[in-house]
Amino acid sequence: MIRVLLVEDQEIVRRGLKTLLGTKPDLQIVGEADNGQRAIEQLEAWQAVSQLPDVVVMDIRMPVMDGVEATRLICQQFPGTKILILTTFNDTQYVSEALRFGAKGYLLKDTPAEELAKAIRSIYQGYTQFGPGILERAIAQVSAIESEKPKDPPPELLELTAREREVLRLIAAGASNREIAQALFLSEGTVRNHISHILARLNVRDRTQAALVANTFLDWLEKPKTSG
Repeated sequence: MIRVLLVEDQEIVRRGLKTLLGTKPDLQIVGEADNGQRAIEQLEAWQAVSQLPDVVVMDIRMPVMDGVEATRLICQQFPGTKILILTTFNDTQYVSEALRFGAKGYLLKDTPAEELAKAIRSIYQGYTQFGPGILERAIAQVSAIESEKPKDPPPELLELTAREREVLRLIAAGASNREIAQALFLSEGTVRNHISHILARLNVRDRTQAALVANTFLDWLEKPKTSG
């Protein structure tokens, strides 16, 4: 059973989510909150009795504490609880921030109930989940901000081997492990090892954050690595 906390300031939306998700036999709605602060208060209470929810379905725009700040605090204080952001296209400027803080999924608010349930199951299992166009817009937001900054790559990127740079470039292009393996004539196990090394070198949580870093320095990343 996957324990779910709903965080949404509009009661009618919250009630609708609870009704729709409550029909899924493997999902249990364990609580509701109308802002990020109330959500954290509930999580603290559950932590005291070792009953933290597995997934928080989080709105972005809320009074008192919004979903971005709540995501930052929850990922710091309760790292075992995954965050699924519900957003609109008008809110995608916040998605890149939530990405950096550790949110694992991003869906539009009009996502059908069955797709929302699948996304909850997916991030519970450790995967990331994006609605149509959200990742592209988030990367575009980051790229627009970073374009105003110096383009010298950080030391962490410079430490990547030529092969790791190739793998990272394909991650940035959205390639799966199987597609990367086929493109570079490697086994999927070798690709997974390269990705683990890349995440460790860049000090990022997952391949989504690695893709954001890669897209910021894509011009440099696509240049052949020279010795010395």
